[in-house]
Amino acid sequence: MSRQALWPIAQASQLLPTPVGPMIAQFSWAAIQSPLSSMSNDRRSPATGESFWYLATGVDKELFEATLALFAREAGAGRDRIIILVLDGAGWHTAPLAVPDGIRLVHLPPYTPELQPAETLWVHVDAPIVNRHFDSLADLDAVVAERCVALGNDRDLVRGQAGFHWWPQRVAPN
Repeated sequence: MSRQALWPIAQASQLLPTPVGPMIAQFSWAAIQSPLSSMSNDRRSPATGESFWYLATGVDKELFEATLALFAREAGAGRDRIIILVLDGAGWHTAPLAVPDGIRLVHLPPYTPELQPAETLWVHVDAPIVNRHFDSLADLDAVVAERCVALGNDRDLVRGQAGFHWWPQRVAPN
């Protein structure tokens, strides 16, 4: 999950100077969730480039459960398609959770974002908003939503970024 805010994302070559005086950062933000089908019994995985993108204005367990349910429906999870999602230790990813049929959750050890395939995609989500100012969260949301749709349609890019060579391959159904 990534958070984009009305606070500009600066690239390393153009970092803003450190404020001289005290500063209280208050801003609106949007959350982006990208469940990649981590592994399933029908060859859909980061290796295929299949991805789903969801935008929200907050994060909590209730919203995450609703997103899981929506993802399960859209991805066709169920008895005939089991999908394993790899999650970090965010508070809203922890038990107790209502997990839809066909979804299995695997939690990463703490401090291991390099093992999460979706982490490699945030640089592409951020690309159209780096060093830009947005007047409203709706303006930011429109640009990020457009980018997420483009990424959802660019399976080659997703596969190249998130298809780790060591990622489990197809699991044959019993």
